[in-house]
Amino acid sequence: MSKGEETRAAILDAAVMQASEAGFESLTIGSLAERTGMSKSGLFAHFGSREELQVAAVEAAAGRFTEAVFLPALKVRRGLPRLRALFDYWLDWTQRSGLPHGCPIHAAAVEFDDRPGPVRDAVVAHFRSLEEGLARAVGLAIEQGHFRANFDVDQFVFDMMGIVHAYHYRSRLLRRNDAILRARESFERLVATAAPAA
Repeated sequence: MSKGEETRAAILDAAVMQASEAGFESLTIGSLAERTGMSKSGLFAHFGSREELQVAAVEAAAGRFTEAVFLPALKVRRGLPRLRALFDYWLDWTQRSGLPHGCPIHAAAVEFDDRPGPVRDAVVAHFRSLEEGLARAVGLAIEQGHFRANFDVDQFVFDMMGIVHAYHYRSRLLRRNDAILRARESFERLVATAAPAA
């Protein structure tokens, strides 16, 4: 990378960390200048507006998610083993990515669900891509014979995402230690509904 690209990447790393801590609404040119030790004019050279910065931060967070969840799962055998890997990597991706304050994209989905504009569009694009990736993984489980042929792929994706969101709620908001066990139990029950008939 060029020096300019390295600087931009460092800014976005700081932006993703801040979004994890305090949400994307906390991201301003001023707050990020203070966090990174750069001048506001230096940040404006990379991001012409707060909105442009927020969009780039959403995309950077989505990139981190892909690297932490989907790329390692692709090394696992197709079908149910890969789907299980996706689920496991998804549950702890923030810890492995150095984001101890939680998933910034999950926070963005709440912040921008009712607010039209480029930031919401970037969040929607991430979740659509996520659902498509999960649907492909479920489709491979059907192809491998791990799930029955007539199984409702969209319902499985919906339910799987619901389990992860419930995990975040119970783990991060309620601080319940049983969240991980509940999530895995729910996932195994979901998998059982898709199993081929004996």
